[in-house]
Amino acid sequence: MSDVAVPAVSVPRPRFVSDVGPAPASGWRLALAVAVAHGVNDLYSSFLQPLLPRLMTELDLSITLAATLTTALALGASVLQPFMGAAADRYGVRRFVIAGPLISAVFLSLMGLAGSFLVLAALLAAGGLGSALFHPPAASVVARAGDGSRAGTRMSIFSFGGALGSALGPVAAVVLVGGLGMRGLVVAMIPGLLLTALMLRVVPDTAGHARPSRGLEGAAEAVRSLHGPLGLLFAISATAAFVQRVFLTLQPIAIAAAGGSEALGASTLSTYLSAQAVGSIIGGLLADRFDRRRLLFWLIILSIPAHLLALALTPGTFPALTATATAGLLNIALLPLLVIMAQEASPHGAATSAGIVMGLAWAAGAVVMIGAGALADVVGARAAALLCTPVLLLAAGAALHPSLLPYRRYRALRPS
Repeated sequence: MSDVAVPAVSVPRPRFVSDVGPAPASGWRLALAVAVAHGVNDLYSSFLQPLLPRLMTELDLSITLAATLTTALALGASVLQPFMGAAADRYGVRRFVIAGPLISAVFLSLMGLAGSFLVLAALLAAGGLGSALFHPPAASVVARAGDGSRAGTRMSIFSFGGALGSALGPVAAVVLVGGLGMRGLVVAMIPGLLLTALMLRVVPDTAGHARPSRGLEGAAEAVRSLHGPLGLLFAISATAAFVQRVFLTLQPIAIAAAGGSEALGASTLSTYLSAQAVGSIIGGLLADRFDRRRLLFWLIILSIPAHLLALALTPGTFPALTATATAGLLNIALLPLLVIMAQEASPHGAATSAGIVMGLAWAAGAVVMIGAGALADVVGARAAALLCTPVLLLAAGAALHPSLLPYRRYRALRPS
């Protein structure tokens, strides 16, 4: 991928524009509040994968249809993110940050009531919409808080919140369903309702409002940037998201096929996702200190053998858990770098560019996941996951592309 010619574009000087302005102290408080909301939102989004073997049995689904369910959730959570980001760039983020986790909580807690594949897919897509509303505006307001300095550190806190919620989600889902049955999953809605009441009090009316005249201009700038560096960052993010989704979807199915328990599948996913909580912190801190272009490359390269070992080793053993944790850590450590570099590539469309490298890229990875599911029906879940993982080599090549050179270092600038 490093040899692919990218059309010449006018590349803006890397900078971070803080159109808003909570003071630095209030910016950190706001970042922490949004990180908590991120954790709650992503907790619900991680309910599905550990329950897939049970759902496959109850609804008589093939691996391809099970993969389609994960795609329905991912598309609901991803496709609209750039549009939600553009809306937030124009109108401000408060309503998005509050409504997103509420929608995730309501619809994803109802999936235990679905009696058919189509109803379940519809609930998952609707629940995913909460993530589409939440992620780009939330990432934008966290990175832009205060004077724009130490954005990588704040993004690492934001990512940590989401990764921690994702790690707790599989265990919470299995415990609730194990004790109350699939229909009992509805009680999981309660934390989301409580969070909504809290966020209404904590997030100020003025939080994260962009200059009204810049929202559509910023969105157009972000779309134009897809022909250059933002397009490469999109490709890297989509590839990493695909490999993550392959692991999270196919590994519990492979464990169940080998005679492993639902609890073993959930604990494996929680190990992967718990390590992502640590990786999000590490990625954000490194983003403020090192050449991001080279850092992207090495994180991707090292994650390939980690994922392969996590898939190949006997689940539940210490070596397998170590490899699983390493794979999760390296995978999510890419996210803070990708989001900040994308915002630097399109400084007037910060939320829109975040939506592209998160939402649109995650959607692309989710669509390809259907093909991985079809492959798994032919060769088995574990073999299919092993065959899909080396696609990360393409992302490593993209990370070294010369058009990313202007964004390898970060320097926060105050708005003029």
